[in-house]
Amino acid sequence: MSSFRRLSVLAITAAAATVISATGPAQADVQSLRGRGTVDVRLIGINDLHGNIEPPTGSSGRVIQPDGTTVDAGGAAFNATHIKNLQKEVKNSVIVGQGDLIGASPIVSALFHDEPTIEVLNKVGMDTTAAGNHEFDEGYRELLRIQHGGCHPTDGCQFSDKYKGANFPILGANVTLAKSGLPALPPFWVEIRDGMPIGFIGMPLKDVPILVDPNGIKDLKFGDEVKAANKYANILDAIGVKSIVLLVHQGDQVTSSGGGPNACNVAANNPGSYIATNVSPKIDAVFSGHSHQHYNCVVKDPAGNPRPFIEGLAFGRELSVVDLKIDRRTRDVIRSETKADNKIVTRTVTPDPQIQAIIDLAKTKAAPIANREIGTIAADIVRAQNPAGESALGNLIADSQLEQTKANGAVIAFMNPGGVRTDLTYASSPAGEGDGVVTFGEMAAVQPFGNILQTVTLTGTQIKTALEQQFTAARTIVLQPSSTFTYSWSASAPFGSRVSDMKISGVAVDPNASYRVTINSFLQGGGDAFPEFTNGTNITGGGIDLDAFEAYLKAHPNQAPPALNRITRVS
Repeated sequence: MSSFRRLSVLAITAAAATVISATGPAQADVQSLRGRGTVDVRLIGINDLHGNIEPPTGSSGRVIQPDGTTVDAGGAAFNATHIKNLQKEVKNSVIVGQGDLIGASPIVSALFHDEPTIEVLNKVGMDTTAAGNHEFDEGYRELLRIQHGGCHPTDGCQFSDKYKGANFPILGANVTLAKSGLPALPPFWVEIRDGMPIGFIGMPLKDVPILVDPNGIKDLKFGDEVKAANKYANILDAIGVKSIVLLVHQGDQVTSSGGGPNACNVAANNPGSYIATNVSPKIDAVFSGHSHQHYNCVVKDPAGNPRPFIEGLAFGRELSVVDLKIDRRTRDVIRSETKADNKIVTRTVTPDPQIQAIIDLAKTKAAPIANREIGTIAADIVRAQNPAGESALGNLIADSQLEQTKANGAVIAFMNPGGVRTDLTYASSPAGEGDGVVTFGEMAAVQPFGNILQTVTLTGTQIKTALEQQFTAARTIVLQPSSTFTYSWSASAPFGSRVSDMKISGVAVDPNASYRVTINSFLQGGGDAFPEFTNGTNITGGGIDLDAFEAYLKAHPNQAPPALNRITRVS
């Protein structure tokens, strides 16, 4: 922790020193020679890459265009070429990230603790990024290692002989050390382009504690995003940085998938929009992430001035490009001249050979594990949820977890939908022909977290309480049940009274009876805001979730998508 504490202080000190030096006589001479013109700077943002250095497959590798057609998109080698092409169009550019660049990654990156992805980002020239919630998946200390380098304490250096760390700062303006209140990550970073300082404030969403294993972040506190942004906007302004950009890992859901990458179909009162409209007027642009949606909006800051609010699709399918024009005299962004555009990362360009070499090395080293055949499926089994919130792939995973823990007395299993990361596709080969084979790599991409299965005792009342916690004014997260459990819910009923008709194997649940329920360690710790699960008693471990999924697929060849008949939405 001490090294990162020093880095936080150094980030502030270095930024201040750089800006102060830039305002001295030498810089004044430069300005007098150049006149009071403007400086053009292109910001190129990427969010929610999740280690998808290979082109993502299925719907995760496509973008819906404004006319409704789709285009294959993503892949780090293609991404790098698009970034270079965008840089060639301008004199000045900065490459930024909005978080979740690592974590919940495919096996080609996850097997090496995302070191291949960091090497790709280093090679691309990433300048700075916000931390997302998934940067904390393996805990704060692992994030420090990702930043500074060094071999993994358990697995060592598997991808290369020496891991050197990220060449770019990973920012967390709202992340502090619980005991001292000091910054746990650098809160901001300053880049100089053509004499003009540009400040970048970066941060994860404040809800990280309910999204990751609490044991890995017990030394940290996550504060309000707006308050943190305003604090450091004031500091940057005070030291002479007038052009300020917010990189925040929080975004919006959209009201419609139509309109393409540059529509502004965000729902009212979404958390990203709230941040974008309420942070300091000193902030000139807001890059967002986390929601895995794309939108390109113009919002008004508290002073009534326009600024862009933008997010690109996850998995490297889009780049969010914002062009700023900075006044040399004021050093501030001329808001009326700002232009924003989400660019699709098409696969029609020549892949960058240096990036491809990193990917090929990772694939070669991961291949013996990733290509191992696990089982077969009869058709695509997808994670998309129906109107009741039920998912075929979520159901399948819940069934596998129940099967694995029946020896612990389990009669129900619940899977959180956020832990189901991608589809199981029947046509999984690069050529697209149907084979039905599920490899370990494909299976691990679906469930990349390695959670421990835990069977707990809950009363019928506690099960209902947990299910009622699926529905709040802020969000709806519908858990995926095993085939033994059915229930109904009503969207029109009051919060706390939406769930009814709970049955286990066709028998009504007794509020006073005790039942053995399997959940993963993330849910058992209260993750996704399900605190009722922490009240479970008689906890019994059931192994790794991925092992349960593997055993189930092996035992059920030619697995068909489970029927969506476990959850009924009545209104």
